[in-house]
Amino acid sequence: MALIVRNARQLLTLRGPAEPRRGVQLRELGLVENASVLIENGRIIEIGDIKSSAGVEEYDATRKVVLPGFVDSHTHLVWTRPRLIDYEMRISGATYDAIASAGGGIVSTMHAVRETSRDTLLEEARKALSAFYVHGTTTVEAKSGYGLDESAEIKSLEIIATLRAEGHDLIPTYLGAHVTPPEFPNADDYIAWVASKMLPQIAHRKLARFADAFCEHGAFSVNQTRTYLQAAHQAGFGLKIHAEQFSRSGATALGVAMQAASVDHLESASAAEAELLARSDTIATLLPGAVFHLGLHTYPPARMLIDSGAAVALATDYNPGTSPTVSMPMILSLACTQMRMTPAEAIAAATINGAHALRIADRVGSIEPGRDANLAIFDVSDYREIPYYFGMNLVAATIRKGKLHAPSAR
Repeated sequence: MALIVRNARQLLTLRGPAEPRRGVQLRELGLVENASVLIENGRIIEIGDIKSSAGVEEYDATRKVVLPGFVDSHTHLVWTRPRLIDYEMRISGATYDAIASAGGGIVSTMHAVRETSRDTLLEEARKALSAFYVHGTTTVEAKSGYGLDESAEIKSLEIIATLRAEGHDLIPTYLGAHVTPPEFPNADDYIAWVASKMLPQIAHRKLARFADAFCEHGAFSVNQTRTYLQAAHQAGFGLKIHAEQFSRSGATALGVAMQAASVDHLESASAAEAELLARSDTIATLLPGAVFHLGLHTYPPARMLIDSGAAVALATDYNPGTSPTVSMPMILSLACTQMRMTPAEAIAAATINGAHALRIADRVGSIEPGRDANLAIFDVSDYREIPYYFGMNLVAATIRKGKLHAPSAR
């Protein structure tokens, strides 16, 4: 099957070096004006002035902007029931710890996931993915971490495997070290159980590509996180860490030392963390949606990180407690207005650097011959309009593995 995306006003190819984009490179979008893209069998074949051919489907992108589909490199895909009590308590001034102590927080979602059937969770994840696609995202990292016992974690990862088998481009992550579940009074005992029981089983069944940990007060210490990640590395997983979100924990230094693919959040990161990341291959994945939804004021220090030479990515952090959004365009708006990233930097961070955060930049995140044909088509004439119109969905269509989905709902 062949498809030509015809005559884009701006085609943002994100072509460039094979390494993550840093510094001024983050602003280089590989922009080509009035260009077309030829797609065959789910792959990009050619870019430029492409002639029509009999039997080839065409999409008219005149006066539109075409870019790589967003790569959302941090989501908690499998969950159920919005945390509305948490939301109201937070509006009234309750802290994150107070909400958790009152029975809300991650543990409340844990109970919901354990109690909900596999079929119901699967259908809710499908609905969420449909919403991601409507907003221009074509590749999604998908974490477990809301089950926290053997049955519910395996259920969550099997749901992600089912969705992958259906053709969704998901990168599965086992978030075993999210919080300590109630049945384990001691966090060290829980980490030991995860390391000896869960990680080998998940590795054997190939249910996850990465292992992630929440290193934070009220979750896991640096030492506990190190123990977990060492076991994950030995089992063959790539590594990720929720780092420096509410406090400066030292998780970034741990992630860099262990060659993690990414450290995520970084609201409390300092110049020392920025310098460490600048000298490493670890991606700094920033999640401004969580700051916005929590009503906080300290956003990740994007300018400091970029100017220091760290490789920065953006993601939604889709989850029921702190960032219930699938909209990468809204994340771009927050990145520009609240973190002072330029529109070009934000787009590169949400595409090619997101792909590097998942170690799949050889196939997604850019529009180049041989890459997967994952595109987002925006009904705007200039890419800067994408973050400019905040809270609006201007996606005209998405293309996932060469299949056109248009027009999208607004």
